[in-house]
Amino acid sequence: MLVSRRATLSLRTVALLYLAVLLLAPLGMIFWRTFEHGLGAALGWVTTPAAISALWLSLLIAAIAVPLNTIFGVGCAMLLVRGKGRATAVLDAIIDLPFVVSPVIVGLALLLVYGQGGWFGNWFLSHGIRIIYAPAGMVIATVFVSLPFVVREVTPVLQEVGDEQEQAAATLGASGWQTFWRVTLPSIRWGVAYGVVLTTARALGEIGAVAVVSSNVAGSTLTLPLLVQQRDSQISSAQSLSGAYAAATELAVISLLVLLVMTVLAPRKDESG
Repeated sequence: MLVSRRATLSLRTVALLYLAVLLLAPLGMIFWRTFEHGLGAALGWVTTPAAISALWLSLLIAAIAVPLNTIFGVGCAMLLVRGKGRATAVLDAIIDLPFVVSPVIVGLALLLVYGQGGWFGNWFLSHGIRIIYAPAGMVIATVFVSLPFVVREVTPVLQEVGDEQEQAAATLGASGWQTFWRVTLPSIRWGVAYGVVLTTARALGEIGAVAVVSSNVAGSTLTLPLLVQQRDSQISSAQSLSGAYAAATELAVISLLVLLVMTVLAPRKDESG
């Protein structure tokens, strides 16, 4: 059934208006409020010790969570596609838990497991290891909420590619690692790259689960999203509100850069060679 040109234009107009109201207008307002007092004031807010520390902590958490989830995601995707049995189906369902469980619930679960009086919390504390209200707990929370993205990007690529090339490599005497590095990984590289970008975006912007397990101490356990929330909560101070807009703009710029990478990779993510 062909759609008329007028209907197509109408649908595009509605979609653009919808995006403008929900995304562009709020984002534009944030940028305007950030720079309404000048570029110098905005730079002052994003270069405070708390803001710099929050940025570096966010980047550090992402630098730990993304490689872990990439390794897990690729291995899990191969198991889901190449494996068989009921256990594989159960694993497939478990992978989607971060999509359906509220991040706040994730943070609460981590408190019950790794907090004082939790299943493993007392053991870690007795050995001088603090998980909750420390960067370690924030990393665990971020790993959990960003876990499915690489898996869900790599799995369909593996299904499309098939295992004929891998079988041919094995027939020619290649070991399992040689087959993976020289045959499997090159064929799924764009799926992996796109999954890494999505995981990075999720890790940098996570606030729900991280807020529960963070002590919100500047210079220690305050990430960039938490800094925005902290400054915004101080609504009695106009300066703090300006600082919240500045930190939000910094986070938005990072998100736009991630979106740019996603756009560049999108045409290639279905490539197999």
